[in-house]
Amino acid sequence: MHQRHQQGFNLLWSHHSDDTTFRLSLNQQLHNTEHSRPVRNMSEAKNIIITGASGLVGPLLASRLLNSPEYRLVLTDLHPPILPPNVTHPSNATLLQGDITSPAFITTLLTAAQPLHAIFLFHGIMSAGSEEDYDLSLKVNVDSIRLITDQLRLTNPGCRVIYASSQAVFGQPLPQGKITDDVLPTPESTYGCHKLMTESYLTSLHRKGFLDVFIARFPTISVRPGRPTAAASSFLSGIIREPMRGVECVVPIEDRGFKSFLASPRTIAENLVRVLGLGSGCLPVHRRVIQFPGVSVSVQEMMDALGKFGGEDKLGLVKEVRDEGLERILRSWPTDFDLSTAERLGLVVDEGPGAEGIVWEYVRSLGKV
Repeated sequence: MHQRHQQGFNLLWSHHSDDTTFRLSLNQQLHNTEHSRPVRNMSEAKNIIITGASGLVGPLLASRLLNSPEYRLVLTDLHPPILPPNVTHPSNATLLQGDITSPAFITTLLTAAQPLHAIFLFHGIMSAGSEEDYDLSLKVNVDSIRLITDQLRLTNPGCRVIYASSQAVFGQPLPQGKITDDVLPTPESTYGCHKLMTESYLTSLHRKGFLDVFIARFPTISVRPGRPTAAASSFLSGIIREPMRGVECVVPIEDRGFKSFLASPRTIAENLVRVLGLGSGCLPVHRRVIQFPGVSVSVQEMMDALGKFGGEDKLGLVKEVRDEGLERILRSWPTDFDLSTAERLGLVVDEGPGAEGIVWEYVRSLGKV
């Protein structure tokens, strides 16, 4: 079967999904590896599904949860889900590979996690990939969420749903200063539009009492380990990651004063754990969005931190070549946010100043300092 793939959240999704291709035997999945054994006493476990589990955020969150005996995880992705290494309770993870756009696979997935406590929805097609392929973005970023929640509200009414959205829901015109919770989202990209559509749909499910929804609007995550993604913001990790391994990074905007709103992977994972424990009534029933904390930093600040922690020689590997299409997307996004709601709810922010905390964390993870 011919398949065309696009990247998103470091995972791949297929245009031509065939239900039979990814229809998995639940028994086979549960006994395939030593890492798919459930906890001994299911009544004591909180069963949680994480989609997009071969990407970045899914394994980070799974690593946190699998160090506690109270969670049993079902990790799923189109490609083999990642079981985080060195966790305390690896046997509390079930790995299910399949197509989240397939109703048959969604049934298998939900069955594997009963009784379900919560689901984290991290799968998706990212910004540049969505702009290139509108239909694929619609299928993955919108339709798959509807399919999952349509089943979920019947099988597990009131289940907690935590959805990863994006600051790309905003666009021009933007007010001067920080974006507050009262600023109207006006997306200028396919990705942002589809994220906003899904936000509205999930909020309606919460308002109706079908599900218990929280929407986490992520900052740009930096520094992402691994390979570049199909995101317009990919260079905001590449500007550090690639030079640190001796590879050139192309910055698609010739403006070192250009600012972006960033958060480290570690801080994103910490805040997701905190949202999992929030009481449902901490937000109004018709406003379920939490802007996750980040720091507003410029390209120059990223380069300064690279030179400081990685070495001045690495700066020669950063090339600035304008890409008008990517620049249009990047300049439509806000550069800073008011974090009053996040602070009230007890979420945390990366330490500064500027980009230094984010870059230091990544360079240290490489064992370079």
